Amino acid sequence: MQAITVTDGRLALAEVPAPRAGNGTASADACANTGPGPGEVLIDVHATAVNRADLLQAAGLYPPPPGASDILGLECAGRVAAIGEGVTQWAVGDAVCALLAGGGYASQVLVDARHCLPLPAGLSFEEGAALPEAFATAWLNLFREAGLHPGERVLLPAGASGVGTAAIQLCNAFGNPCFVSVGTAEKLAACLALGATAGIVRSKRALTDLLGQEGVDVILDAVAGSALDSHLRLLKPDGRLVLIGLMGGRTAPVDLGRLLVKRLRVIGSTLRSRHADDKAALIAELRERVWPLFASGALRPVIDSRFPLAEAAAAHAHVAANRNIGKVILTVVAR
Repeated sequence: MQAITVTDGRLALAEVPAPRAGNGTASADACANTGPGPGEVLIDVHATAVNRADLLQAAGLYPPPPGASDILGLECAGRVAAIGEGVTQWAVGDAVCALLAGGGYASQVLVDARHCLPLPAGLSFEEGAALPEAFATAWLNLFREAGLHPGERVLLPAGASGVGTAAIQLCNAFGNPCFVSVGTAEKLAACLALGATAGIVRSKRALTDLLGQEGVDVILDAVAGSALDSHLRLLKPDGRLVLIGLMGGRTAPVDLGRLLVKRLRVIGSTLRSRHADDKAALIAELRERVWPLFASGALRPVIDSRFPLAEAAAAHAHVAANRNIGKVILTVVAR
């Protein structure tokens, strides 16, 4: 099959062995064991999406979890090509999108059948590929980790990202005012159009000007670094900050007294390395609580741009430069 390989940080389209049951990737001498194992499905990938974790992995800074494919790609959309023993919820030919631990930048991928979702009616495969990682991350961290309640206020410091645009829509759908901090006026306009209550362009205004003395209950923080302490200042008593990224750096001075006095919680969270059963429960929640909102039009995929799989390096450069509003999609020719 075709897949993107990484050599010394350089991305290239190449022929690689087909994925192997239970492992997601295959060595050259294991091709006879290709195909789905018990509980797995094989997907002919039509589209995948770029996530910042892919950029980190390509740079050698974020290795895949044990047992996961070393091919980049944390989500995909396509058709089920084969099913493993015990799989009853999917049939060959079904249009699905899937949350992956790796392997999406390829023409085929193996995945736990429980980590697939039906492609929402009326959406293309490219649109479907924009959904799993962004909406799973936003739902997990806002509603599970932070325990967001209706009416509570949310701050999204990277509101125009893939996760940010998903989080804006979820907040809007579930009754939570949300505020964004972004890098350009174009990004701010896009966030407001999606349903953000208000926002700022970081170079023009401070978050304290936006939020005043009221503050917020929950912050979904992909920035951290030197911004962490200023973000914590914006939390109300009993507020929660969920840390999902380190775009601003791995270390930060923090006033721990503020955490004590205001009873604040800082929660570190990742999705990729979670146990398969935990991911399956999360996917089940999405199917029940979130997926119907695509049919009603309350939620929609936000796609910034599309690149052929062979141009993955250009897609990575686009994301690295913070040019995107929403998701960057890689189109794949399934074989």
